[in-house]
Amino acid sequence: MGVKTVGEVLIDLLQANGVEVVFGIPGVHTVELYRGLAGSAIRHITPRHEQGAGFMADGYARVTGKPGVALVITGPGLTNTITAMAQARQDSVPMLVISGVNRRSSLGQGLGCLHELPDQSALMKSFATASWTLNDPAELASVVAQAFAVMGSARPGPVHIEIPTDVMPLPASEVVAKATLPARPGAAPTTLREIAALCDHARRIVLMCGGGAVSAAGAVQALAERLDAPVVMTVNARGMLAGHPLRVPASPSLATTRELIAGADLVLGLGTEMGQTDYDMYADGHFPPIASFVRVDIDALQLSREPRADIAVLSTVEAVAEGLAPLVTARTGDGATRAAAVREAAWQGLTPKIRTEIGVIGAIYAALPDAIVVGDSTQAVYAGNLYLDLGRPLSWFNAATGFGALGYGPPAAIGAALGAPGRPIVCLTGDGGFQFSLAEIGSAVDAGAKVIFLVWNNDGYQEIENYMIENGITPEGVKPSAPDFLTVAQAYGVPATRLADVEELAAALASANERNGPSLIEIHQTHTRGATA
Repeated sequence: MGVKTVGEVLIDLLQANGVEVVFGIPGVHTVELYRGLAGSAIRHITPRHEQGAGFMADGYARVTGKPGVALVITGPGLTNTITAMAQARQDSVPMLVISGVNRRSSLGQGLGCLHELPDQSALMKSFATASWTLNDPAELASVVAQAFAVMGSARPGPVHIEIPTDVMPLPASEVVAKATLPARPGAAPTTLREIAALCDHARRIVLMCGGGAVSAAGAVQALAERLDAPVVMTVNARGMLAGHPLRVPASPSLATTRELIAGADLVLGLGTEMGQTDYDMYADGHFPPIASFVRVDIDALQLSREPRADIAVLSTVEAVAEGLAPLVTARTGDGATRAAAVREAAWQGLTPKIRTEIGVIGAIYAALPDAIVVGDSTQAVYAGNLYLDLGRPLSWFNAATGFGALGYGPPAAIGAALGAPGRPIVCLTGDGGFQFSLAEIGSAVDAGAKVIFLVWNNDGYQEIENYMIENGITPEGVKPSAPDFLTVAQAYGVPATRLADVEELAAALASANERNGPSLIEIHQTHTRGATA
């Protein structure tokens, strides 16, 4: 059969590492990487824009736990993907972006080559968690192994490999394609005993969980029960302790949740970066000081950042929760009462408008209990991020936290649908954000992705308009016109409906869920009865 090229061996290595889907748009700077793709078991999905490739990889990674892979050309293809990579970095999502780059002899020479960047490698190293340039085919297996090791062993995020066009067709050395096994850190026994002593001394413990705790949901619940500790969940941790009396599905940016944290004599921060978009989303600076703080994270740098911990533990959450539970004295107390009080007070403290929007989200899960709702930056999503009591984890994620990229929802939902084909996928997007990636409806059709696009139409950037008015600024630039979304959907052959009343949502969702492929439902904030308080 002859010696395989770098491009062909790359596909073999991806497949050996469990890659089943890649998202990309081929070009003359990547066609050699496609040489082995057709004969592999890897499925290729073509978005309408490279940013969509990155967002699809993100959505796929979140629901599968495996890295999402994007394959893009050098120059504009890669720079188009940067926004998605930045979102993945903010939310700790494993993403592998493989790009071309111009021939080795041209790099840095300013020769005016097609798709040329002054220094693509330096650009990527400024924000990817790691980036490699493959100049020698003999290094291919090592570079791919390093990429998967970084994604699997450290804090997840976007990594990048660039391959010069003159390296892609070169013969590759004989490579045994095998998976890279992750090696994750764990807490030392002495550290666990030190934390256990703090726990046994404390009387009002609170757990704060981020996305890094979701994979350890069972162990965290067992620890919380032994400590009789309410569990506050950030957006990416919602659904942990589903239905449990110790759950607190209210944002730590809300005053009542902050009061719970301020009243604790020990807080365990588990797998959360303690970032502003979760803990201080209104940037009011009123997040309370923590009396005694134990912080668990797999990122050593994050452990060194504010708020500084009394004990910082470089470990997975699972290792700490499982190791700590048998060391602490089981107790009974008022943990469930405290948690219930926060749930009630937080809900009552929300405006009628926000409660109405959360009610619409609740109607989605009532109609489709197993649904994954993938959100864009829109008012209903902001409301859900403040308070949402879910029946299971990994059922709610969006771009309204972290990097906050508009246009995230539609392609990320497509990626989620391909990663979790057995679950209903609902993309909750606004009329403004939807237009950032409207053409991805066609990608959903091509991929046969069973996505229900639920458009929350408020005739523009309503959240920004409200903010301007509240701050005494005459609104400007907040009324971009929108197409008739039903007509656009129908142009792609996608069934679409506009609701006259929110009460029609359950039936519309059930009907859409019976179809194979995408559907669209529009709720208009002022024209659909029940959409506003």
